[in-house]
Amino acid sequence: MRKLLWLGCLSYLVIGLAHVVAGSVLESVIDHYRISYKDGGQWIMNQFLGFLAGVLITPWITSRIGRRGGMLLALGSLTAAQAAYSMLLPWGWMLAFAPLSGFGFGMTEAVVGAVIIELVKDSKASAMSRLEVFFGLGALIMPSLAALLIREGIWQMSFPILTALSGITMLLWLTLSFGPADEHIAFMPRQQQDRIARKPEPRRYGRSALPFLVIGALFFTLYVGMEMSFANYLPSILVERSGMDSAQGAGVLSLFWATMVVGRLFMGWIADRTGYVRYLIVTTSAAVVLFAVMGWTQQLTGTVLLICMTGLILSGIFGIALVYVNGLLPGMTERTTSLMVAFGGIGGAVFPRLSGWLMDNYEADTVIWMIAGMSACMLILTIVMTVLGRKQAVAINAPGSSEAG
Repeated sequence: MRKLLWLGCLSYLVIGLAHVVAGSVLESVIDHYRISYKDGGQWIMNQFLGFLAGVLITPWITSRIGRRGGMLLALGSLTAAQAAYSMLLPWGWMLAFAPLSGFGFGMTEAVVGAVIIELVKDSKASAMSRLEVFFGLGALIMPSLAALLIREGIWQMSFPILTALSGITMLLWLTLSFGPADEHIAFMPRQQQDRIARKPEPRRYGRSALPFLVIGALFFTLYVGMEMSFANYLPSILVERSGMDSAQGAGVLSLFWATMVVGRLFMGWIADRTGYVRYLIVTTSAAVVLFAVMGWTQQLTGTVLLICMTGLILSGIFGIALVYVNGLLPGMTERTTSLMVAFGGIGGAVFPRLSGWLMDNYEADTVIWMIAGMSACMLILTIVMTVLGRKQAVAINAPGSSEAG
């Protein structure tokens, strides 16, 4: 199990790199292709449309080729797309390969997340936080690497580096054995063969679970949209607000992801002890305050400090919320994980596109205030989700209850 967890961490490192590589080199891509921020936002949106497709069909794919097979397909797609990026093809082809890249890192996130939530029996939040630490490391390393490559005038090398790492990870999923866990990730697990032979009725969410499921989906839509808008456009926002160059902007983005990594080292431990609900309410409330103050602050040092504090606050929200929602929808781990990540993908597709339009037509401060508003909506959804979650807990613990979640 430990080997599987560490390979899951490596996979999250790779998708952390993949998630932010576009934002890290966006200024250079815009200069190279002579395009607008809106066009750059379209590139990012295309990736997240692929991300959405990947996570939505993950249960269908893994039910036919197993989770190991799903990982090979996902990482193979990511490797192929990044190899295409490496050639700096005409802009139309870059847009065409973007969904394949998104499909790869989206499916990887869904499969690994479901496996860890399902197979880890104790301290699930800590296990998910460990995955998120490595995601954060990837998201930290890439902007730092991009800043170095931009200074050297070889920013396009970001893509072949990611190609190599993704390909190596795919080979590890192909060759490594995980002991007893192999049965759960096999190309055709024995339990799955039995299910296919019996052709049982597919499990469905109970009626009482649907309101909670919908609010959870909206929460993930806003969270991922907010985080990806902030991360992808942070260098551009800083360039416009403070006049720093793109390499310095990428360096500040690295600082943001560094604080995310530090936060994830202990946020899972905190959430396991304070409770998931209390953790989510406190962190979303703090996010509202930090982004609002950031919108008012024009001084560079103060802005950088607020960015660091924001990284700490946001660090555990995704993983803890995913564990919380899955805990109240038992027996549906893979489907629930895919749905939540998919709705996150919708947010990651729509809101960066909107942010790019705002950057083209308004001041960068407008994007910050949009993100502050999204954080306020997340706080409201967290409170509603808490109320519905209590009702859902009563429903699943009721004697004779047969509802999933």
